[in-house]
Amino acid sequence: MAYRHWCGECGYKTAWLSESQSEEQQIQHYATHHPGIPPGGSVEVNGKDPSGAVGCLPMLGILVLFLILAASCRR
Repeated sequence: MAYRHWCGECGYKTAWLSESQSEEQQIQHYATHHPGIPPGGSVEVNGKDPSGAVGCLPMLGILVLFLILAASCRR
């Protein structure tokens, strides 16, 4: 999954990143643009994961199917 943190003080939002990377960017934003204010706002979760980390799963599924097919054709 990918996460995007929104600033509670202004319209800033992080890029779609891992949860820890997004949180770190929000902390850096607050330190730079809102010093003395604890980080706040909201977190948006993208289950589609635009980073493509799940993109290899369909290929692994096809590979497994080919292996099953090859094993069943063997004499």
